[in-house]
Amino acid sequence: MLQVSIVLVLACLWTTSFAGDVGDPLLVELPIGQLRGRDNGNYYSYESIPYAEPPTGDLRFEAPEPYKRQWTDTFDATKPPVLCLQWDQFTPGDNKLVGEEDCLTVSIYKPKNSSRSSFPVVAHIHGGAFMFGGATHDGHETVMREGRFILVKITYRLGPLGFVSTGDTHLPGNYGLKDQRLALQWIRKNIDSFGGEPENVLLIGHSAGAALVHLQLLQEDFDQLARSAISFSGNALDPWAIQKGAHERAFELGRILGCGQSKDPVALKQCLKSKPASEIVTAVKNFLIFSYVPFAPFGPVVEPSDAPGAFLTQSPEEVIKSGKSGQVPWLVSYLTEDGGYNAALLLEESYPGGPTWIEKLNDRWLDWAPYLLFYKNSEKTIQEIDDYSSKLKEEYLGDRRFSVETYLDLQRMFTDVLFKNSTLDSLDLYRRFGKSPVYAYMYDNPAEKGIAQVLTKNRDVNFGTVHGDDYFLIFDVINQDTQRPDAERISKNFIKLLEDFAIGDKGVLAFGDCTFQDNVGSADFKLTSITRNGCENKQFSQFP
Repeated sequence: MLQVSIVLVLACLWTTSFAGDVGDPLLVELPIGQLRGRDNGNYYSYESIPYAEPPTGDLRFEAPEPYKRQWTDTFDATKPPVLCLQWDQFTPGDNKLVGEEDCLTVSIYKPKNSSRSSFPVVAHIHGGAFMFGGATHDGHETVMREGRFILVKITYRLGPLGFVSTGDTHLPGNYGLKDQRLALQWIRKNIDSFGGEPENVLLIGHSAGAALVHLQLLQEDFDQLARSAISFSGNALDPWAIQKGAHERAFELGRILGCGQSKDPVALKQCLKSKPASEIVTAVKNFLIFSYVPFAPFGPVVEPSDAPGAFLTQSPEEVIKSGKSGQVPWLVSYLTEDGGYNAALLLEESYPGGPTWIEKLNDRWLDWAPYLLFYKNSEKTIQEIDDYSSKLKEEYLGDRRFSVETYLDLQRMFTDVLFKNSTLDSLDLYRRFGKSPVYAYMYDNPAEKGIAQVLTKNRDVNFGTVHGDDYFLIFDVINQDTQRPDAERISKNFIKLLEDFAIGDKGVLAFGDCTFQDNVGSADFKLTSITRNGCENKQFSQFP
């Protein structure tokens, strides 16, 4: 009897131990093996999970290959994601090189919420002008406290490593976009292992991330990867979103790196593959005329139609008109002073104790404006470019000089040209050619401390509602030094909006008391106005 009792006790202990392992939320089984995450108090994290083979060596400047390796040991998913190699605007000093070339991972954050057994999924593409940024820059603590969805952050190749293109089949470009698409496919296949609902995926991004979301949406089969999409302050029609002149920049990159004067794309690609990745990315500084201008010297391109695995072979406008883009609901937005991110750096001193860039603009406007506002590589002649630059100055400043006193008029020009006008153009195209709901909001609620104040270290200028003032209430990018009374309410409304949009069967979308109105087929533009005091649905025959 004693022996039987001992056996029973040992069996119970073994069963309890086994059940504990199986029920351990930090251990996740994937087809390639097991991984272990981290307990962060009110959420679990599973970080730096590779979705692609390292894009190094022969795989540099190639479409990403799915991760093929099998884990024999438990994969350590407790290490924060590394930055992809980049020349980072926000790294102080002359040497702005940070990150690693081997960086293609997803990081998953799952709330502790006992009221539900599975969660909708928000997949996140970070911004950074296609040049810099990373998953660690967009904080997730606020989102996780709400406990409404699983968040998945995607890393992708940036700058020349992600977007250099000769415009032919040898070096077609868009490697960063192809990375994102592979990551979305990985999420679709694997997120259920983490408690995510693969049929309820919302794709979001801010700024360049917003334009990248829109470009993903333009894929005809996007509805197989996500249910809906949101572009915060950016879309594929922005003048900086699709690069022109990429062919010349690719060969200029080669010349800078010692690849010679040859115009042979095969030779260029071989040479670039032989160079240290750090040298390729550091060469970015040679494409900047001052400060970090132009802010996106490398970015998405239209690829030749015969390029193997081409991501984009028509302009975004043509794709929208064709009706062959992804048929899912989309929300796009702009802020009343979105251009503050780009314009604010002009208030910096050109050198310590020297004149500000905005003062120097008076003598260099015709030279710098095409780089600042992204029409340098348009098909216009030099005279036509100069005439357009002069027309812009006349429209926004008249005969006044560029100065601190006229800065807000210059900022308004940047807002219109870089963000607002293309939001209008995008909505207009979808009104006429769209098939799935398209919503829009404008946000007017200045932060106490926004990106313009961070760039200029100037708290005396009333910049207005600048790029990121809404998005930073969702993701903790900039620490607000003064918590506004309305901030928590607006933040909760946005996070609830993300959850609803991830699971809504018919794309019904609301912010607080306002239900967004569909622009498709509408005679008027339909915008939801969000301010400190609440929200209001508005209609306009002409864009406000």
